[in-house]
Amino acid sequence: MTEITLEMVRQRAEADARTYGYYLNPDPKFLQSLLEGLKRNEERYGYPSCPCRLASGNFDIDRDIICPCDYRDPDVAEYGACYCALYVRKDLHEGKNEVKPVPER
Repeated sequence: MTEITLEMVRQRAEADARTYGYYLNPDPKFLQSLLEGLKRNEERYGYPSCPCRLASGNFDIDRDIICPCDYRDPDVAEYGACYCALYVRKDLHEGKNEVKPVPER
C-alpha cells in the first residue's frame, strides 16, 4: 500500500480546484488543518472523506461526502465556498469577500 503524504493530498486538491475553476482556502493554517483531516480520513477509511463531516467508514454510505463531495459545486455556487471551506471562489481567495458559514445540506 502506498503511503499517503500531505503533499499528495495537497496536490490532488490543487489539481481538482484548477480543473473546476475553484481555489483553495487562502488561510494557510486553516488549509493545513483541512488537508491533514483529509489525509487522516484517507488513512483511516481508505478514502478521503470530508474532514468536516462524520464518516461512517462504509464507502457506499459515505460516497456523497468523499472529497470533493457531491455538495461542493452547489455550495460554492450559492455561498462562495464548500461546507468545510476547502474550495472557494476567486473573490474569497483574493480576500475581496469573507468565507461565511455554509449550512449542512
